[in-house]
Amino acid sequence: MKTNANSIIIAVAIILSAYLFSNAFQNRNQSNDTISVTGLGKKDFTSDLIVWSGSFSKKSFTLKEAYASLDADRAKIKNYLSSKGIADSEIVFSAVSFNKDFETTYNENGTLKQQLFTGFTLTQNVTIQSKEVNKIEDISRQSSELINSGIEFYSNAPEYYYTKLAELKIQMIAEATKDANIRAKSIAENAGAGLGNLKKSDMGVFQITGQNSSEDFSYGGSFNTFSKNKTANITVKLVYQVD
Repeated sequence: MKTNANSIIIAVAIILSAYLFSNAFQNRNQSNDTISVTGLGKKDFTSDLIVWSGSFSKKSFTLKEAYASLDADRAKIKNYLSSKGIADSEIVFSAVSFNKDFETTYNENGTLKQQLFTGFTLTQNVTIQSKEVNKIEDISRQSSELINSGIEFYSNAPEYYYTKLAELKIQMIAEATKDANIRAKSIAENAGAGLGNLKKSDMGVFQITGQNSSEDFSYGGSFNTFSKNKTANITVKLVYQVD
């Protein structure tokens, strides 16, 4: 009888332990039920800073003559830009770079015959940075006037920037977070559950592309500088507890 009683006690203990373990496991899973959502923040904006640059060159047999010719062209370029209403503080000339030029000739068998010195080529860059975006944009399109005046001027495409990017990013994070919260509430309500506390949040990559363009987002974030009108995008991932 004593053996049977001990067997019954052991059996009951095993069943009770199994029940308690099962119940604890179920409660643990319930406490870890979460909803993961991604919200989007998107904003169109117009650049408020333009950077336009170009380069000009002169070649002469002597370094002194090349420098004198380059100085004359630099003065003409500065006068031209000033006549267009660009302030001196917005015009920056770089240091002058120069190359020694050689004409190389070869023998009939392809071996080097001689290198003949043909002169020096001097090059200088000029950069204009201004908040008068439309004005500088128009001037960049008229830069052929410098070429017509005899200056060997090469114009680069303008680059466009936005000086209030930090403030814009904060606004977009708030917008993306609000969007994610609305999505999470909708999912919880449709599932007949309640939305609990926020457990985790992650911010995605900040992307800037041209408006109405087919530019692809990049893993490290894209930063368009060749479009005046841009679109910024950012995502925020939120993980909520489910009640």
